[in-house]
Amino acid sequence: MSLPDEVVPRERDMRTLARWRQTSRVLVEALPYILKYDGKTIVVKYGGHAMGEAGIAEHFAQDIVLMKQTGIDPVVVHGGGPQIGSMLGKLGINSKFVDGLRVTDAASIEVVEMVLTGSINKQIVSGINAAGGRAVGISGKDGNLVVARKLERKNGQGTVDLGFVGEPERVNPAVLNTITNSDLIPVIAPIGVGPKGETYNINADTVAGAVASATGAERLILLTDVEGVLDREGKLIQHLTVNEARTLIADGTISGGMIPKIETAIEAVERGVHAAAILDGRIPHVLLLELFTEPGAGTLIEAG
Repeated sequence: MSLPDEVVPRERDMRTLARWRQTSRVLVEALPYILKYDGKTIVVKYGGHAMGEAGIAEHFAQDIVLMKQTGIDPVVVHGGGPQIGSMLGKLGINSKFVDGLRVTDAASIEVVEMVLTGSINKQIVSGINAAGGRAVGISGKDGNLVVARKLERKNGQGTVDLGFVGEPERVNPAVLNTITNSDLIPVIAPIGVGPKGETYNINADTVAGAVASATGAERLILLTDVEGVLDREGKLIQHLTVNEARTLIADGTISGGMIPKIETAIEAVERGVHAAAILDGRIPHVLLLELFTEPGAGTLIEAG
């Protein structure tokens, strides 16, 4: 037996109302966290692997815009290792790595700067603007935002020359304050400037940590392609103190590429950042899950 014509629209309206009620509950549950982060700076490192898919990039842009609209001052620092490698390969320039760092000669640094400050930076800026935000792309060279020194690595044979690879010596937060006070969202390419105007390629995690420390950020968020720190059984560790994190590095639980991320998080927390989080950037709207829900979405590192 078919239902009367007026019943079907009524049931459809009830289902729609139920969905909106669920949405309202989510917003109310998020309210304490929105208030918690109001007026606070949150530095987000957006990794090369995490920005590999168009859909994820769109979700990321939406998250950043929503953060700004709720009163947060987001600062984005992006990487681009895979994209740099691809361009160098197309140009026939071979890449060599030492401790995960790309040896960057004079020819390579031009390509690195072009890819990071050109295509990648502007893609992220355009994505945020398309989502309704107002983003501006800069590099560490703009306004002497990131003054760098040459990074040195030693091995059994002595010092390894990494070329134009640097590390932050000084971050000038006034540049970022000017941008955020103008209701803009800064998107930073990890290129630094040396004392004589040299261009340095800097690890994006390192730049994000230095920026978070210099701005007194409430939180540093490192987006990557794993869900966070895993224990020996492969289960996510949701919370770590700085001392616990160091212990896991020492006993080998934290290894490989996760070590420098954890070291960046530890250094940022020890320099005054309230907490650092490592999240899987491939999860849709992972920033909102981390900031506006009780359990969060990855591994949170705090002082103790």
